[in-house]
Amino acid sequence: MRGADTFTESLFTMRKLEDFVPAKHPLRTIREMANAALMKLGPLFTGMYEAEIKGGRPSIAPEKLLRAMLLQVLYSVRSERQLMEQVQYNLLFRWFIGLSMDDAVWVPTVFTKNRERLIKHDAVIKFFNEVVAIAQQRDLLSGEHFSVDGTLIQAWAGHKSFVPKDDDQANGGGGNFKGQRRSNDTHESKTDGEARLYRKGNTASELRYMGHTLSDNRHGLIANAMVTQADGYAEREAAKAMINDARQALGDDDREVTLGADKGYDAKEFIDACVAMNVTPHVAQNKSGRQSAVPDEIAQSEGYAMSQRKRKLIEQGFGWAKTVGSIRQVMVRGLKRVDQMFVLTMAAYNLVRMRSLGQVRLQGVQ
Repeated sequence: MRGADTFTESLFTMRKLEDFVPAKHPLRTIREMANAALMKLGPLFTGMYEAEIKGGRPSIAPEKLLRAMLLQVLYSVRSERQLMEQVQYNLLFRWFIGLSMDDAVWVPTVFTKNRERLIKHDAVIKFFNEVVAIAQQRDLLSGEHFSVDGTLIQAWAGHKSFVPKDDDQANGGGGNFKGQRRSNDTHESKTDGEARLYRKGNTASELRYMGHTLSDNRHGLIANAMVTQADGYAEREAAKAMINDARQALGDDDREVTLGADKGYDAKEFIDACVAMNVTPHVAQNKSGRQSAVPDEIAQSEGYAMSQRKRKLIEQGFGWAKTVGSIRQVMVRGLKRVDQMFVLTMAAYNLVRMRSLGQVRLQGVQ
């Protein structure tokens, strides 16, 4: 018998949001790990807000705010306004964030304003560090063998906003720059003053930032991430800072630490800096019309060959961040905000990667 095309809504429901989420949904494992990391940040979150005794309206819970920002990355939601719209009707999103069916969804501008508080207190960076700590507890990191690389991030600013610094009349809206010689020394963007005009290889000159990651060679998880202004020295300078942090976190100056990298890092000052930090530079040798700074005894070792194979795992993080995440062209302005978005995206990548590795281990046990 044909069913009737009718819609009758129940006055009451006895089901919980939990009932609507499949038992094996990937977000269940990701939410569990994210909550474990957020629990460690309780003291930080408390210090971010005024004490209850002083009164005032409660703001968005920072834990809910960070979970909502994770959803924005995981589901490629392009803006806070669209995210709030989807949270309004998406039960999966409400469950992940921690909102009940009847809870009101935040106004997009209020959501954005509260996000600025996270930037001020480096909450996203600390959340990333806690995610890395979870990976360490699960024995997913070697802690000794790393790879480093950088990627270009297109800024949320156009060529017409790149005008002379001393041009007070420039409004960034209709300048004709054809035939003009422009450089970062004499020009800046009126839209995003911290973006830099930069090109690499065969790419065109664009207003860009540069993202850097340090990946662990065991499973390709991101151990460190940061954003700098784009220039020809940024990759090597960021690499030295990140591997130095990894060396100090290891807490044992006698343990061998290796660093894999591509030919762009084959510079004498970088190799010397690695040796000074007691880091073995497994950098690809660049012998195109020049002498490589990497000693042949290192390049001929078995560990060097393994590092050169493993370092390609770092590209998976960049690829995920630019296809699933919003790192190909960020929709925020300013170095601090771009850095937050990049670090959060890499934290999301680690959570997805750890969930996949956990599934592989379960299948291996079975």
